[in-house]
Amino acid sequence: MWGKSFAAALLGLPLSTGLVGLVVLLWPGPLQLHTLPWLLLSFPVWIGAMAWAFACRSGLRAWLWLGGATLLCFAALYAVKALGWVELPA
Repeated sequence: MWGKSFAAALLGLPLSTGLVGLVVLLWPGPLQLHTLPWLLLSFPVWIGAMAWAFACRSGLRAWLWLGGATLLCFAALYAVKALGWVELPA
């Protein structure tokens, strides 16, 4: 149970931040219009990410799933920005 709790506490927020950031960047339209609503939805996404850790069978699986998802999210964020698929305001 401690492994799942630490995975939820340490990886839940970065995962939710990465997911919401990816959605905000890829959502069509100007960033100023849709950033705030998605940021307000980041708390429920964070709770869902933390709950996902407790759905795993063991603490190791929770670390692997949440850690892998977090790495994948931030790699996708980096790739989207590096490939120029979005135009960020200066």
